[in-house]
Amino acid sequence: MSARPAAGAEAIVALDYSDAAAALAMVDRLRGHCGFFKIGHELFTANGPRIVEEVRGRGADVFLDLKFHDIPNTVRGGVRSAASLGVRLVTVHASGGAAMLEAAVDGAGDACGVLAVSVLTSLTAPELAAAWGRREVDVADEVLRLAALADTAGVHGLVCSGQEASRVRERLGDRLALLIPGIRLAGGATHDQARVVTPEAAIAAGARYLVLGRAVTGAADPVAAMAAVNAAIGVEGRE
Repeated sequence: MSARPAAGAEAIVALDYSDAAAALAMVDRLRGHCGFFKIGHELFTANGPRIVEEVRGRGADVFLDLKFHDIPNTVRGGVRSAASLGVRLVTVHASGGAAMLEAAVDGAGDACGVLAVSVLTSLTAPELAAAWGRREVDVADEVLRLAALADTAGVHGLVCSGQEASRVRERLGDRLALLIPGIRLAGGATHDQARVVTPEAAIAAGARYLVLGRAVTGAADPVAAMAAVNAAIGVEGRE
């Protein structure tokens, strides 16, 4: 997959369940409003590759968010296996280094896009500094550093918060497709995310992909919530 993102933004709904039936019920409920879903550690570990097949069998695209982080050869094999399932996007940690990122791109081939995760949206600056053994850090500077590494490795895109996205675009232009997680509708709860933005703000910052979890799946009316997201990003819905 080319490192240059395609035009237009896409909303991705996170299937943050362990139960396959609950996840598939949400896919069915959002049919016609969302055609792209994230499968993460909880759902994939509980159900294995079959859940990817089930979601894809319903005509939807899959973002497999397993955040690979290991020695290059192991990551190459893991991403190759993910690509063989027919997923559109897969994640690896940018902090794994250039060799690991290049191995991931090699494993993906032309089958799927590799997204490098910069700094998790749950982390604050003091928490990041503590994790990396520094007295203090500037989160945006760290995201930019990892973005430059990811760009050099030839990945499809970068995962960062909406608060850093505009600076990444200023530095790298459209060379990386930006995926922004932690999207919340105006007035919505932030839950366990520390750096969140609205769909409108994410689009303004240059998002190619937006990931929504409980803002949609935890809403009293998920279809209405998804319709509000689609209206905010300028699409009529996804089959």
